[in-house]
Amino acid sequence: MNTGKYVFAQVVSFIDPNNFKKCVDRYRGNYKVKEFICWHQLLCMMFGQLANRESLSDLILCLQTQKSKWYHLGIGSSISKSNLAYANENRDWQIFADFAYVLIAEARKSIMRNEALSAFENNPIYAIDTTTIDLCLEVFWWAKFRKHKAAIKLHTMLDIKTEIPCYIHITDGKVHEVNVLDTIGFEPNGFYIMDRGFVDYKRLYAIDGQQAYFITRAKTNMKCRRIYSAKVDKTTGILYDQTIQLVNFYASKEYPEKLRRVKYFDQESNKKFIFLTNNFDLSALQVALLYKYRWKIELFFKWIKQHLKVKSFWGYSENAVRVQVYVAIITFVTVALVKQKLKTPLTQYQILQILSLTLLNKTPLNQL
Repeated sequence: MNTGKYVFAQVVSFIDPNNFKKCVDRYRGNYKVKEFICWHQLLCMMFGQLANRESLSDLILCLQTQKSKWYHLGIGSSISKSNLAYANENRDWQIFADFAYVLIAEARKSIMRNEALSAFENNPIYAIDTTTIDLCLEVFWWAKFRKHKAAIKLHTMLDIKTEIPCYIHITDGKVHEVNVLDTIGFEPNGFYIMDRGFVDYKRLYAIDGQQAYFITRAKTNMKCRRIYSAKVDKTTGILYDQTIQLVNFYASKEYPEKLRRVKYFDQESNKKFIFLTNNFDLSALQVALLYKYRWKIELFFKWIKQHLKVKSFWGYSENAVRVQVYVAIITFVTVALVKQKLKTPLTQYQILQILSLTLLNKTPLNQL
């Protein structure tokens, strides 16, 4: 089936151009465009991500040495630095954001679930966190952060079962991470795992009001009244399992219901953790173990920062930065689909390293 097709063209075959066209038409992305259409822009940017190019000039230079292969790669015939730079600056980033969510929905349906979470078959499990990407204030003047520093924040919700990001929200560096909770629609019976930076009692009560569950860490200055203590087996690491009520005036107004507080001793790190949740059905040990899965999102941030281009940008406007971030997400999900559909035991990191050296080969992907 893949005889004579370049590896890059084989990778691109895992995404549906018709779905992308629907996103383009929604925002009139190809309006008055004759040659370098949005599809060509997407493929050029994906090629740069997979080939680990350092800059726009680097990417275009590499592509121009392979001009005879452009048609077979599907990237058109009018590639230039000015064309790609103009497209990134001016074509609506929402095109790429919408397509990223289309791919994410496909990946979440097809990728195998984590068997360790089989007990939560009917409960979606998400980790929510934010990572900061530092920028130069003189160049990225729109990304306000500090007096002499610019940055953007990547607010992300990760599906723990598939390890696929299912929500991405980009803001400037000044926006506090807790504000992302206002933009998320919470699923009933879903578990949302967050660090204590997201502890805002009014917002947590809103999650509770949508019949969803949160697991987070209690703040050190939290004042509460213990109502009930359940029996615990301290050999499992659980030190106490309490039902509590907040007592501070504003906190008690913002969260008037009862909460559950679990203290856990982790032997691996030799640290004690105090968890806060609105779920009273799980065992205390399950609460602690679920919180451990929050590290999946830390690993995701580390992965995309190390292996995809989301720290050095190929354009300086807000639109260009957003386009590049969403193309990086599209690339990440595409590699995940390749891994799933080829049923390969290789990790996504290993697949990415192989692809970076073989994009212009004609070896069938399953042989690679």
